Amino acid sequence: QVQLVESGGGLVQPGGSLRLSCAASGSFFSMNNMAWYRRQAPGKQRELVAQITSGGRTVYADSVKGRFTISRDNAKNTVYLQMSSLLPEDTAVYYCFAAGTAVYWGQGTQVTVSS
Repeated sequence: QVQLVESGGGLVQPGGSLRLSCAASGSFFSMNNMAWYRRQAPGKQRELVAQITSGGRTVYADSVKGRFTISRDNAKNTVYLQMSSLLPEDTAVYYCFAAGTAVYWGQGTQVTVSS
């Protein structure tokens, strides 16, 4: 069984930066794909923000390209999302996602971008 625990969310001003972390318990190495999703409003579908494979290949949503960076540290069983030049429209609950032999979700962490 794998559990994902996000941290690092909070309130930040437009143009600021935050780093989200997702710590995985259990067998991290079996996770082929790790990703961050976000839900910008209740009732709205979660959207993919960034994804990283076990080999380090990354994919980003067009809306965050050049501003967000996803990375993973297999030794620490952790995946990160470095967010820079944040915009009010980046406000959302951010969820960590992992896929291996099964699919796992974290509980979510709130990011609010506001002055």
